[in-house]
Amino acid sequence: RWVLSLECKGSRNFLSALRRAVEVDFKDKDKHKSQGLYLLTTGIPDQETHTVSAYVAEVCRGFDLQLHVCLFSVMKGTDSSGIIPARYADPRETANAFREIVQAANGRFHWFGEAGIFESDDITSIISEMEKAKNYSQKCAFLVESLKQRS
Repeated sequence: RWVLSLECKGSRNFLSALRRAVEVDFKDKDKHKSQGLYLLTTGIPDQETHTVSAYVAEVCRGFDLQLHVCLFSVMKGTDSSGIIPARYADPRETANAFREIVQAANGRFHWFGEAGIFESDDITSIISEMEKAKNYSQKCAFLVESLKQRS
């Protein structure tokens, strides 16, 4: 709700933003069985990953909350905001950090850029389901063939 009125500015103070979201803005949290929170980001949080993960794990258990992260890798030199982050990590390190944070939150991780999708828990899950269906289909076809040969 409130996020629609926000403008892009500030830092990557993830803990402050998450604290605000769960302590102030989840006013109706008792009316819902579970809730999801999406973080759309281009860089690593200002705080250390283990600190963020510990806080996220505690908060998500308390609210039956899932944190999902959508990481967009921006090409070098495209940031014209002039904001220098308090902490820097290359895209791979950033993805690893958010993957750890999402696991602590029982959420999903999606990483994409201008070149396309690099990683997505949803796509991985769909591919896994397709592989299971393919294997099941092959087993069924094998059983049908073996039954035909017996007749």
